[in-house]
Order: sequence, then C-alpha cells, then structure tokens
Amino acid sequence: MKIIVSIAFLYLFIGALKSQNPEELLGQLVSKLERVQDYSAAVNIKADIPLIKILPVRAKIYFKKENQFKVVSKGIAILPKQGFTDMNVFLRATESYMVVFAGEKIINNVNSHLLTVIANESDSEIILIKLWVDPIKKLILESEITTRSSGNVKVSYTYNGHEDYGLPSELKFEVDVKEFKMPKSFSSNPHKTTTGKVNKRKSGIIHLILTDYKVNQGIEDSFFDK
Repeated sequence: MKIIVSIAFLYLFIGALKSQNPEELLGQLVSKLERVQDYSAAVNIKADIPLIKILPVRAKIYFKKENQFKVVSKGIAILPKQGFTDMNVFLRATESYMVVFAGEKIINNVNSHLLTVIANESDSEIILIKLWVDPIKKLILESEITTRSSGNVKVSYTYNGHEDYGLPSELKFEVDVKEFKMPKSFSSNPHKTTTGKVNKRKSGIIHLILTDYKVNQGIEDSFFDK
C-alpha cells in the first residue's frame, strides 16, 4: 500500500511540474537571481578561437546591480557578458519580454524545461533567449542567446556551492566567430596558427572556471569608475 501511495505521489509531482506555468517558473528563477546585489569572483579563462592563439588568463570580476560590471586582469580577458550579466539584467525586466514553454530535455540526468524568452521591443539588443531550466532547483543548465551585435551564444552551466544565488562555478560559451566581437588588440594583431592548414571552424569555445565568490558584501559604485 505504501509503495502504491508513493508511486501515485510521484506521478502527481511530475504532473505538477509539467503543468507549471512558464511565467511562474521563470519568475522563481529570476527571484533567485535577484538575491544577488553584488559579487566578486576569481575566474580562469581559456579560449579556443580559430586562427587566434590565446593564452589562459586569470582575472577578477565584479558585478553590482544594476548592470555594473568590471574585469581586472593583467592579460587580455575574453569574457562574453551575454551569458551571465547581460542576460540576467534582461530577465529582471519582466515587462520587456514574453515567455513560453517549448519542451523538455535531459541534461546531466535532469529533466530540464525549455523556456523560450522573446523580446517585446524590436530594437532590443537581446532578441531571443532559450533557457533549459532545472524545474526543481530553479537553475539554468543551458542557454542560447540571440543578439543583434554578437549573433548566437550558447552556454552550458555547472554549479558548485552557490546554487542559492544561481551563480555558476563553470561556464562554457560557444560563440559564432564571424559575429563575436573580439577585443581590439586581437583585431589589430591576430596570432594566426602556423600549421599551414586553414581552420574552417565557425565557432569558438570560451571556458570559465569561477572560484572564491564573495556575494552581497558591498561594492562601492565608485569602484566601477576607476
């Protein structure tokens, strides 16, 4: 009898998840992101961009609402903002988009829900976002952001210790090389590969590992002006 009751409860639980309103699920995810007033983190950046040799870089990143962002590094840090800062700011402005449920996908043994977020304004920099969300933990597992200036950016997320704030410990970006904006120093003096072979890959990978998070400890506005 207990087994039958447990199975029945499980089916009811799964059914409730599938029937969850997409606006409600996204709202719960955004509420988690809203807990972050500011943060800093150490980040290790490795980039694999066709025809350009880029050494790994260690940097420190700082964020504060609303949309204040700073990178401190001795090297050139290729750091796409679309996948975590710009997207998060966009999602907070709930009046600027509509969201629909678009299916499910298994990601790392999690039955994620796909939410398609469509910008309301025709001149919005972010046009469309696809979010694969863990409906239990309210975490983004994968995203695909379509922007006006940088094409499509695909991101996969890994979490370790800061799930309560929705802050990832690892990010993998797949960028459209043709559309992605590189730092000016690379544009003026690219280090082409010397193998003699033409690299026809159309996408590049940027891998971020984030550690030493400090969340909601206060960062002065003046820090971002220095």
